[in-house]
Amino acid sequence: MKILEVNDKKNVKAFLDFPNKLYKNDPNWVPHLRQDIEKVFDKKANKYFRHGEAIRWIVIDKNGKTIGRISAFINKRMAKSFKQPTGGLGFFECIENQDAAFLLFDTGKKWLEERGMEAMDGPINFGEKDKYWGLVTENFTAPPYYCQNYNPEYYISFFQNYGFKVYYEQFIFTRNVTDPLAEVIIDKANRIAKTPGYTFKIIEKSNLDKYAEDFRTIYNRAWVKHEAFKAMEQKQAITIMKTIKPILDEDLIHFAYFNEVPVGFFIALPEINQIFKRVGDNFNWWGKLKFLLYQKMGVCDTFFGLAFGIDPDHQSKGLEGALFNKIKEQVAIKNKYQDVVITWIGDFNPKMIHVIENLGAHKLRTLCTYRYLFDQSKPFERTKIIQ
Repeated sequence: MKILEVNDKKNVKAFLDFPNKLYKNDPNWVPHLRQDIEKVFDKKANKYFRHGEAIRWIVIDKNGKTIGRISAFINKRMAKSFKQPTGGLGFFECIENQDAAFLLFDTGKKWLEERGMEAMDGPINFGEKDKYWGLVTENFTAPPYYCQNYNPEYYISFFQNYGFKVYYEQFIFTRNVTDPLAEVIIDKANRIAKTPGYTFKIIEKSNLDKYAEDFRTIYNRAWVKHEAFKAMEQKQAITIMKTIKPILDEDLIHFAYFNEVPVGFFIALPEINQIFKRVGDNFNWWGKLKFLLYQKMGVCDTFFGLAFGIDPDHQSKGLEGALFNKIKEQVAIKNKYQDVVITWIGDFNPKMIHVIENLGAHKLRTLCTYRYLFDQSKPFERTKIIQ
Protein backbone atom coordinates (compact mmCIF):
# COMPACT_ATOMS: atom_id res chain seq x y z
CA MET A 1 0.00 0.00 0.00
CA LYS A 2 1.10 3.53 -0.71
CA ILE A 3 -0.12 6.96 0.44
CA LEU A 4 -0.40 9.70 -2.18
CA GLU A 5 -1.12 13.34 -1.47
CA VAL A 6 -4.01 14.75 -3.47
CA ASN A 7 -2.22 17.57 -5.27
CA ASP A 8 -2.94 17.05 -8.97
CA LYS A 9 -5.98 16.51 -11.21
CA LYS A 10 -5.46 12.76 -11.38
CA ASN A 11 -5.51 12.29 -7.60
CA VAL A 12 -8.36 14.78 -7.14
CA LYS A 13 -10.41 12.65 -9.52
CA ALA A 14 -9.43 9.47 -7.65
CA PHE A 15 -10.42 11.11 -4.34
CA LEU A 16 -13.84 12.13 -5.70
CA ASP A 17 -14.52 8.91 -7.62
CA PHE A 18 -13.69 6.47 -4.83
CA PRO A 19 -16.99 6.66 -2.82
CA ASN A 20 -19.06 5.82 -5.90
CA LYS A 21 -16.95 2.70 -6.45
CA LEU A 22 -17.14 1.73 -2.77
CA TYR A 23 -20.93 2.11 -2.53
CA LYS A 24 -21.93 1.05 -6.04
CA ASN A 25 -23.99 -1.88 -4.72
CA ASP A 26 -25.53 -0.02 -1.77
CA PRO A 27 -29.16 0.94 -2.57
CA ASN A 28 -29.20 3.60 0.18
CA TRP A 29 -26.11 5.48 -0.98
CA VAL A 30 -26.60 9.03 -2.22
CA PRO A 31 -23.31 10.62 -3.37
CA HIS A 32 -22.10 13.99 -2.20
CA LEU A 33 -21.81 16.48 -5.02
CA ARG A 34 -18.22 16.65 -6.16
CA GLN A 35 -18.58 20.43 -6.54
CA ASP A 36 -19.58 20.67 -2.85
CA ILE A 37 -16.58 18.59 -1.77
CA GLU A 38 -14.18 20.61 -3.87
CA LYS A 39 -15.42 23.86 -2.26
CA VAL A 40 -14.21 22.52 1.09
CA PHE A 41 -10.65 22.32 -0.28
CA ASP A 42 -10.79 25.54 -2.31
CA LYS A 43 -8.86 28.29 -0.50
CA LYS A 44 -10.92 30.96 -2.23
CA ALA A 45 -14.30 29.38 -1.49
CA ASN A 46 -13.77 28.09 2.07
CA LYS A 47 -13.37 30.87 4.65
CA TYR A 48 -11.80 28.41 7.13
CA PHE A 49 -8.53 28.70 5.21
CA ARG A 50 -8.24 32.24 6.62
CA HIS A 51 -7.33 30.71 9.98
CA GLY A 52 -6.55 27.12 9.08
CA GLU A 53 -5.08 24.63 6.65
CA ALA A 54 -6.08 21.33 5.08
CA ILE A 55 -4.61 18.42 3.17
CA ARG A 56 -5.91 15.16 1.73
CA TRP A 57 -4.60 11.79 0.64
CA ILE A 58 -5.59 8.60 -1.11
CA VAL A 59 -4.15 5.15 -0.44
CA ILE A 60 -3.52 2.77 -3.33
CA ASP A 61 -2.82 -0.96 -3.39
CA LYS A 62 0.07 -2.71 -5.13
CA ASN A 63 -1.85 -2.56 -8.42
CA GLY A 64 -2.36 1.20 -8.18
CA LYS A 65 -6.05 0.90 -7.33
CA THR A 66 -7.50 3.44 -4.90
CA ILE A 67 -8.69 1.66 -1.73
CA GLY A 68 -9.17 4.58 0.66
CA ARG A 69 -9.05 8.32 1.22
CA ILE A 70 -8.86 10.84 4.07
CA SER A 71 -8.27 14.53 4.80
CA ALA A 72 -6.71 16.33 7.75
CA PHE A 73 -7.19 19.94 8.74
CA ILE A 74 -6.68 22.48 11.45
CA ASN A 75 -9.12 25.21 12.42
CA LYS A 76 -6.64 27.26 14.46
CA ARG A 77 -9.35 29.24 16.25
CA MET A 78 -11.20 26.14 17.36
CA ALA A 79 -8.05 24.10 18.08
CA LYS A 80 -6.97 26.49 20.83
CA SER A 81 -10.31 26.27 22.65
CA PHE A 82 -9.67 22.70 23.86
CA LYS A 83 -7.41 21.45 26.68
CA GLN A 84 -5.33 19.70 24.04
CA PRO A 85 -4.97 21.60 20.74
CA THR A 86 -7.20 19.54 18.46
CA GLY A 87 -7.24 19.06 14.71
CA GLY A 88 -9.60 17.07 12.54
CA LEU A 89 -9.90 14.16 10.14
CA GLY A 90 -12.66 13.91 7.58
CA PHE A 91 -13.91 12.58 4.26
CA PHE A 92 -12.68 9.16 5.33
CA GLU A 93 -13.64 6.24 3.11
CA CYS A 94 -11.96 2.83 2.98
CA ILE A 95 -12.46 -0.73 1.85
CA GLU A 96 -12.85 -3.31 4.62
CA ASN A 97 -9.15 -3.44 5.38
CA GLN A 98 -7.96 -2.29 8.80
CA ASP A 99 -4.33 -1.93 7.71
CA ALA A 100 -5.38 0.56 5.03
CA ALA A 101 -7.60 2.44 7.48
CA PHE A 102 -4.83 2.66 10.08
CA LEU A 103 -2.37 3.88 7.45
CA LEU A 104 -4.77 6.71 6.65
CA PHE A 105 -5.25 7.55 10.35
CA ASP A 106 -1.48 7.44 10.95
CA THR A 107 -0.86 9.78 8.03
CA GLY A 108 -3.37 12.33 9.31
CA LYS A 109 -2.06 12.05 12.88
CA LYS A 110 1.55 12.63 11.81
CA TRP A 111 0.60 15.73 9.80
CA LEU A 112 -1.37 17.16 12.74
CA GLU A 113 1.40 16.39 15.25
CA GLU A 114 3.91 18.23 13.09
CA ARG A 115 1.67 21.31 13.40
CA GLY A 116 1.42 21.24 17.16
CA MET A 117 -1.83 19.36 17.61
CA GLU A 118 -2.25 16.99 20.55
CA ALA A 119 -5.55 15.37 19.56
CA MET A 120 -7.80 14.83 16.55
CA ASP A 121 -11.56 14.61 16.06
CA GLY A 122 -13.22 12.63 13.32
CA PRO A 123 -14.85 12.21 11.03
CA ILE A 124 -15.64 15.92 10.85
CA ASN A 125 -15.69 18.72 8.31
CA PHE A 126 -13.31 21.58 7.57
CA GLY A 127 -16.31 23.86 7.83
CA GLU A 128 -19.71 24.11 9.50
CA LYS A 129 -21.08 21.32 11.70
CA ASP A 130 -24.25 20.88 9.63
CA LYS A 131 -22.23 19.15 6.88
CA TYR A 132 -20.12 15.97 6.72
CA TRP A 133 -19.99 15.57 10.51
CA GLY A 134 -19.89 12.33 12.47
CA LEU A 135 -19.74 8.58 11.88
CA VAL A 136 -22.97 6.61 11.49
CA THR A 137 -23.15 4.12 14.38
CA GLU A 138 -26.83 3.19 14.33
CA ASN A 139 -29.22 2.55 11.42
CA PHE A 140 -27.34 1.69 8.26
CA THR A 141 -30.47 1.14 6.15
CA ALA A 142 -31.74 4.69 5.69
CA PRO A 143 -30.35 7.02 3.03
CA PRO A 144 -28.47 10.12 4.17
CA TYR A 145 -30.01 13.55 3.84
CA TYR A 146 -28.18 16.27 1.91
CA CYS A 147 -24.53 16.68 3.06
CA GLN A 148 -24.91 14.07 5.82
CA ASN A 149 -22.17 11.49 6.28
CA TYR A 150 -22.93 7.89 5.44
CA ASN A 151 -20.78 4.82 6.01
CA PRO A 152 -20.79 1.03 6.38
CA GLU A 153 -20.91 -0.48 9.87
CA TYR A 154 -17.34 -1.81 9.73
CA TYR A 155 -16.00 1.76 10.00
CA ILE A 156 -16.88 1.69 13.72
CA SER A 157 -14.27 -0.99 14.42
CA PHE A 158 -11.64 1.02 12.51
CA PHE A 159 -12.09 4.03 14.76
CA GLN A 160 -12.47 2.13 18.02
CA ASN A 161 -9.60 -0.32 17.37
CA TYR A 162 -7.30 2.57 16.53
CA GLY A 163 -8.07 4.16 19.89
CA PHE A 164 -10.68 6.80 19.09
CA LYS A 165 -13.26 7.35 21.84
CA VAL A 166 -16.74 8.85 21.61
CA TYR A 167 -16.51 12.59 22.21
CA TYR A 168 -20.26 13.03 21.75
CA GLU A 169 -23.17 11.29 20.08
CA GLN A 170 -25.38 12.94 17.47
CA PHE A 171 -29.06 12.05 17.14
CA ILE A 172 -31.16 12.54 14.01
CA PHE A 173 -34.93 12.56 14.48
CA THR A 174 -37.93 12.19 12.19
CA ARG A 175 -41.70 12.37 12.30
CA ASN A 176 -44.64 12.35 9.91
CA VAL A 177 -45.87 15.86 9.18
CA THR A 178 -49.50 14.81 9.31
CA ASP A 179 -49.29 13.19 12.76
CA PRO A 180 -51.06 15.37 15.34
CA LEU A 181 -49.05 17.12 18.01
CA ALA A 182 -49.69 16.17 21.64
CA GLU A 183 -52.51 18.11 23.30
CA VAL A 184 -50.16 19.61 25.86
CA ILE A 185 -47.99 20.98 23.03
CA ILE A 186 -51.02 22.44 21.25
CA ASP A 187 -52.30 24.01 24.47
CA LYS A 188 -48.94 25.69 25.15
CA ALA A 189 -48.62 26.76 21.52
CA ASN A 190 -52.09 28.33 21.62
CA ARG A 191 -51.23 30.20 24.82
CA ILE A 192 -48.06 31.55 23.25
CA ALA A 193 -49.98 32.62 20.13
CA LYS A 194 -52.40 34.59 22.32
CA THR A 195 -49.72 36.12 24.55
CA PRO A 196 -49.25 39.84 23.78
CA GLY A 197 -45.89 40.54 22.22
CA TYR A 198 -45.36 37.25 20.36
CA THR A 199 -45.54 37.31 16.57
CA PHE A 200 -44.54 34.84 13.86
CA LYS A 201 -43.23 35.47 10.36
CA ILE A 202 -42.47 33.36 7.33
CA ILE A 203 -39.12 34.18 5.74
CA GLU A 204 -39.08 36.32 2.60
CA LYS A 205 -36.46 35.66 -0.06
CA SER A 206 -36.49 39.36 -0.88
CA ASN A 207 -35.32 40.28 2.62
CA LEU A 208 -32.68 37.65 3.44
CA ASP A 209 -30.23 40.09 5.06
CA LYS A 210 -32.77 40.93 7.77
CA TYR A 211 -33.48 37.27 8.54
CA ALA A 212 -29.77 36.45 8.48
CA GLU A 213 -29.24 38.98 11.27
CA ASP A 214 -32.27 37.64 13.21
CA PHE A 215 -30.87 34.13 12.84
CA ARG A 216 -27.45 35.26 14.07
CA THR A 217 -28.96 37.03 17.09
CA ILE A 218 -30.81 33.92 18.27
CA TYR A 219 -27.94 31.56 17.45
CA ASN A 220 -25.46 33.54 19.51
CA ARG A 221 -27.88 33.66 22.43
CA ALA A 222 -28.83 29.97 22.29
CA TRP A 223 -25.64 28.06 21.43
CA VAL A 224 -22.48 29.97 22.15
CA LYS A 225 -22.50 28.72 25.75
CA HIS A 226 -21.02 25.42 24.53
CA GLU A 227 -17.32 24.91 23.69
CA ALA A 228 -18.16 23.37 20.31
CA PHE A 229 -19.90 26.52 19.07
CA LYS A 230 -18.36 29.94 18.53
CA ALA A 231 -20.13 33.27 18.08
CA MET A 232 -21.42 33.79 14.55
CA GLU A 233 -20.37 36.90 12.68
CA GLN A 234 -22.74 38.91 10.48
CA LYS A 235 -20.94 37.97 7.26
CA GLN A 236 -21.18 34.28 8.11
CA ALA A 237 -24.93 34.49 8.73
CA ILE A 238 -25.50 36.24 5.40
CA THR A 239 -23.38 33.64 3.61
CA ILE A 240 -25.49 30.82 5.10
CA MET A 241 -28.71 32.43 3.90
CA LYS A 242 -27.33 33.05 0.41
CA THR A 243 -26.10 29.45 0.23
CA ILE A 244 -29.54 27.97 0.93
CA LYS A 245 -31.43 30.53 -1.20
CA PRO A 246 -31.48 28.44 -4.43
CA ILE A 247 -33.39 25.58 -2.74
CA LEU A 248 -35.20 27.61 -0.08
CA ASP A 249 -38.93 27.02 0.32
CA GLU A 250 -40.37 30.00 2.19
CA ASP A 251 -43.09 27.83 3.75
CA LEU A 252 -40.42 25.91 5.70
CA ILE A 253 -38.64 28.77 7.48
CA HIS A 254 -40.41 30.55 10.34
CA PHE A 255 -39.20 33.09 12.89
CA ALA A 256 -40.70 34.07 16.24
CA TYR A 257 -40.46 37.53 17.80
CA PHE A 258 -41.27 39.04 21.17
CA ASN A 259 -41.91 42.75 21.04
CA GLU A 260 -40.22 42.70 17.61
CA VAL A 261 -37.02 41.14 19.03
CA PRO A 262 -36.09 37.79 17.36
CA VAL A 263 -36.42 34.94 19.87
CA GLY A 264 -36.85 31.74 17.85
CA PHE A 265 -36.50 30.11 14.45
CA PHE A 266 -37.12 26.84 12.66
CA ILE A 267 -35.18 26.56 9.41
CA ALA A 268 -35.96 23.63 7.15
CA LEU A 269 -35.18 22.81 3.53
CA PRO A 270 -36.56 20.37 0.97
CA GLU A 271 -34.70 17.05 1.21
CA ILE A 272 -32.95 17.45 -2.12
CA ASN A 273 -31.07 14.17 -1.78
CA GLN A 274 -34.31 12.64 -3.03
CA ILE A 275 -33.43 14.43 -6.27
CA PHE A 276 -29.66 13.89 -6.22
CA LYS A 277 -30.21 10.14 -5.85
CA ARG A 278 -31.53 10.39 -9.41
CA VAL A 279 -29.13 13.06 -10.66
CA GLY A 280 -25.79 11.66 -9.46
CA ASP A 281 -22.74 13.40 -8.00
CA ASN A 282 -21.95 15.88 -10.79
CA PHE A 283 -23.82 19.18 -10.67
CA ASN A 284 -22.62 20.31 -14.10
CA TRP A 285 -24.99 21.81 -16.69
CA TRP A 286 -26.52 18.40 -17.40
CA GLY A 287 -26.89 17.68 -13.68
CA LYS A 288 -28.56 21.05 -13.13
CA LEU A 289 -30.98 20.37 -15.97
CA LYS A 290 -31.93 17.00 -14.51
CA PHE A 291 -32.26 18.58 -11.06
CA LEU A 292 -34.76 21.16 -12.34
CA LEU A 293 -36.73 18.43 -14.12
CA TYR A 294 -37.05 16.23 -11.02
CA GLN A 295 -37.76 19.28 -8.87
CA LYS A 296 -40.74 20.19 -11.07
CA MET A 297 -41.91 16.57 -10.89
CA GLY A 298 -42.26 17.00 -7.12
CA VAL A 299 -40.11 14.04 -6.05
CA CYS A 300 -39.29 15.75 -2.71
CA ASP A 301 -41.91 14.65 -0.19
CA THR A 302 -39.59 15.12 2.81
CA PHE A 303 -38.00 18.20 4.31
CA PHE A 304 -35.21 18.34 6.84
CA GLY A 305 -34.88 20.67 9.79
CA LEU A 306 -31.56 22.39 9.29
CA ALA A 307 -31.59 24.54 12.44
CA PHE A 308 -33.91 25.08 15.40
CA GLY A 309 -33.18 27.68 18.05
CA ILE A 310 -34.94 29.39 20.93
CA ASP A 311 -33.59 32.29 22.97
CA PRO A 312 -32.83 30.96 26.50
CA ASP A 313 -35.24 33.47 28.07
CA HIS A 314 -38.10 32.03 26.04
CA GLN A 315 -37.42 28.31 26.36
CA SER A 316 -39.86 25.91 28.08
CA LYS A 317 -42.76 28.28 27.53
CA GLY A 318 -44.28 26.52 24.55
CA LEU A 319 -42.57 28.59 21.86
CA GLU A 320 -40.90 25.46 20.43
CA GLY A 321 -44.28 23.84 19.83
CA ALA A 322 -45.77 27.07 18.51
CA LEU A 323 -43.07 27.38 15.86
CA PHE A 324 -43.37 23.75 14.80
CA ASN A 325 -47.16 24.05 14.70
CA LYS A 326 -46.92 27.10 12.43
CA ILE A 327 -44.81 25.12 9.95
CA LYS A 328 -47.14 22.12 10.26
CA GLU A 329 -50.15 24.29 9.40
CA GLN A 330 -48.38 25.95 6.48
CA VAL A 331 -47.20 22.63 5.04
CA ALA A 332 -50.71 21.19 5.34
CA ILE A 333 -52.10 24.01 3.18
CA LYS A 334 -49.84 23.13 0.24
CA ASN A 335 -49.76 19.35 0.95
CA LYS A 336 -46.26 19.05 -0.52
CA TYR A 337 -44.47 17.13 2.24
CA GLN A 338 -45.11 13.96 4.23
CA ASP A 339 -42.12 13.66 6.57
CA VAL A 340 -39.62 15.87 8.34
CA VAL A 341 -36.10 14.83 9.28
CA ILE A 342 -34.51 16.92 12.03
CA THR A 343 -30.76 17.35 11.66
CA TRP A 344 -28.48 16.07 14.38
CA ILE A 345 -28.70 17.22 17.97
CA GLY A 346 -25.72 16.43 20.22
CA ASP A 347 -26.11 14.43 23.40
CA PHE A 348 -24.60 17.49 25.09
CA ASN A 349 -27.92 19.28 24.53
CA PRO A 350 -30.46 17.21 26.55
CA LYS A 351 -32.94 20.08 26.77
CA MET A 352 -33.29 20.31 22.98
CA ILE A 353 -33.51 16.53 22.67
CA HIS A 354 -36.38 16.63 25.18
CA VAL A 355 -38.11 19.35 23.16
CA ILE A 356 -37.84 17.37 19.90
CA GLU A 357 -39.12 14.18 21.53
CA ASN A 358 -42.05 16.10 23.00
CA LEU A 359 -42.92 17.23 19.47
CA GLY A 360 -43.54 13.58 18.62
CA ALA A 361 -40.28 12.89 16.77
CA HIS A 362 -38.45 9.60 17.15
CA LYS A 363 -34.79 8.80 16.67
CA LEU A 364 -33.91 7.89 13.09
CA ARG A 365 -30.14 7.54 13.25
CA THR A 366 -27.18 7.95 15.59
CA LEU A 367 -23.77 9.29 14.61
CA CYS A 368 -20.66 9.83 16.72
CA THR A 369 -17.91 12.39 16.77
CA TYR A 370 -14.79 10.59 17.95
CA ARG A 371 -11.67 12.03 19.57
CA TYR A 372 -8.18 10.55 19.72
CA LEU A 373 -5.60 11.89 22.20
CA PHE A 374 -2.04 11.57 20.90
CA ASP A 375 -0.81 11.06 24.47
CA GLN A 376 -2.97 8.12 25.53
CA SER A 377 -1.84 8.49 29.16
CA LYS A 378 -3.80 11.73 29.49
CA PRO A 379 -7.37 11.50 30.84
CA PHE A 380 -10.09 11.50 28.21
CA GLU A 381 -13.10 13.75 28.77
CA ARG A 382 -16.34 13.77 26.81
CA THR A 383 -17.75 17.10 25.73
CA LYS A 384 -19.53 19.22 28.33
CA ILE A 385 -23.30 19.11 28.75
CA ILE A 386 -25.18 22.36 28.06
CA GLN A 387 -26.84 23.28 31.36
